Amino acid sequence: MVYRRTERTKRHARTKEEALVHAAHELVARKGFAGAKVAAVAEACGVSAGSLYSYFGSRDELLAQVFRRAAGRELAAVRGAVDAAPAHPEARLRAFADTFTRRALRGRRLAWSLLFEPVSPVVERERLVYRREYAQLCEGVIRDGVAAGLFARQNAAIAASAAIGAISEALVGRLSPEVSQKAEVPDEQLVAEIRDFCLRALGGTPS
Repeated sequence: MVYRRTERTKRHARTKEEALVHAAHELVARKGFAGAKVAAVAEACGVSAGSLYSYFGSRDELLAQVFRRAAGRELAAVRGAVDAAPAHPEARLRAFADTFTRRALRGRRLAWSLLFEPVSPVVERERLVYRREYAQLCEGVIRDGVAAGLFARQNAAIAASAAIGAISEALVGRLSPEVSQKAEVPDEQLVAEIRDFCLRALGGTPS
């Protein structure tokens, strides 16, 4: 009996923890990390604000987990697209740039929060982890392109960081919740422009 009660208690705790993470994620997706206040998360779950600390040591710890979950899904989608692309460096680079850009444009507020929103050092550490993951994925594509003679000879690690920086910078104005920027080009044209810029910058052939 003691064992079963302990297991029930653990399952209950996992369910509560999952509910808090889900509620925090929904708030971040709508209002950013700044909007995911402890009181708001607790209210969304129908619990007291103090009870959150029974599952997470701090608000930052909760938000770091939200970041890991959300960023992990985005990275998995980009990696999946690259893996599913034809075994050709230019096709794989297109898949990388297109998937990253399209997903950011579909989930603008969440993308802004994951990429640009000022966050605590705890969450920023998670951001750096995922930036390295994206850079390593892109670096592999570039390295293959250089080896195949399809991209210019270059340091693949530096080129990958530069390409990702260019993609992100091109999205700042379109994603920002604070700056009302008129869309000068449709989303799909923006996707194509970013993709072709990356190909030209690396010495490849624009589509």
